[in-house]
Amino acid sequence: MDLYIDTANLEEIRKAADLGVLDGVTTNPSLIAKEGVDYVKRLAEICEVVKGPVSAEVIATDYEGMVREGRERAKIAGNIVVKLPSTIAGLKACKTLTDEGTRTNMTLCFQTLQALMVAKAGAFLVSPFIGRLDDVATDGMDLIRQIRQVYDNYGFATKILAASIRHPLHMVHCALAGADVATVPYKVIEQVMQHPLTDTGLEKFVADYKKAFG
Repeated sequence: MDLYIDTANLEEIRKAADLGVLDGVTTNPSLIAKEGVDYVKRLAEICEVVKGPVSAEVIATDYEGMVREGRERAKIAGNIVVKLPSTIAGLKACKTLTDEGTRTNMTLCFQTLQALMVAKAGAFLVSPFIGRLDDVATDGMDLIRQIRQVYDNYGFATKILAASIRHPLHMVHCALAGADVATVPYKVIEQVMQHPLTDTGLEKFVADYKKAFG
């Protein structure tokens, strides 16, 4: 399972990249606005740090606007993936941009048929939001499992990018369900390498060594 970081914070991206396990980045207008920086400039900076896919979301919600913005985003760097909403207009824009050779990430996916349609349109990634489904008393992991089954049934090449991941257990379930990618905040990347038994075991090893050898 590929690991992306979901942020627009350069320090977090650099720290994750330094771990040697980072495969890509996802951003959105809210994350970049939080940083208080120019949208295009920050995307270019991220692409200099990470050579894997960097998802850059459009602001427009109409077909013409999405295609126009998508073409502009694609010019930023060769690893930009244009992020579009899983709507009728987004589906049409996905087909247009894909036919032009631009990879797309279809975001805000909340049901299996949305994922089926964007795969038919040639999306590179589909982003089901599992945490937000959990928030409304729906099992987000069921959506990952259903999409995996449908894609396997028909041989779709679209990758399942599990988004809105809130904690390490989400990551475990995503890996077991066959998600191709998980995108997570930096704090979750830190959490997955933490376990109390690791800490106590390490303390004991050090203590035993010092006792034996000084």
